[in-house]
Amino acid sequence: MPDQNNISLVSFKDWTLRVRASAHPSPRLLFLIHGLTGDEDSMWVFARDLPASYWIVAPRAPHAAVQGGYSWRPPQFEHLDRFSLDQLRAAAEALIRLVDEYSASAGLEAGTFDVIGFSQGAAMCSLLAFLYPERIRKVGILAGFVPGGMEELIAQRPLEGKPFLVVHGTKDQMVTIERARASIAALEQAGAQITYCEDEVGHKVSLTCLRALKEFFVD
Repeated sequence: MPDQNNISLVSFKDWTLRVRASAHPSPRLLFLIHGLTGDEDSMWVFARDLPASYWIVAPRAPHAAVQGGYSWRPPQFEHLDRFSLDQLRAAAEALIRLVDEYSASAGLEAGTFDVIGFSQGAAMCSLLAFLYPERIRKVGILAGFVPGGMEELIAQRPLEGKPFLVVHGTKDQMVTIERARASIAALEQAGAQITYCEDEVGHKVSLTCLRALKEFFVD
């Protein structure tokens, strides 16, 4: 089992990170991407049962959210209901730089890495996979969606064979089940290999889907 006491708060360049280091001789890097109003602590409920071989990093998003907490898109876009590629691209580029700089400083191999995101964070994870398919190995999309403005990228099928776990609740009122199913269709059009867990819950992850998450990220 992972050592839950080996979790530390790290300041790295301009980022605040919550990190669970791994004693595994060849650890695999996993980034946890929180949703709107979240922070570096929000995603750890999903990490508790993940393998000890993962070196886990949870960054705090760079923008203060109007509602409190933090956001992955700049303040000028917060009043908009729909998320788009253009709104999130800068954050995606910043995350890739963070992966490279942090992994180099920690002595980690991060040619490829895994990502799990919740809600807005899941949108960020899907965008990372679209923009940097050669870097992303596995993707967990929890109560999330694919941003708009992705039609050109989808047509290029950059996700060919890439494994995605999509988790959603039929009673989700923040990201509707219809939007989730449309996102699955977009991911499949882009070539992704989808594992889907749906349950009768709201904007959260059910126990059944937590088990699916654990199984999906065990190699």
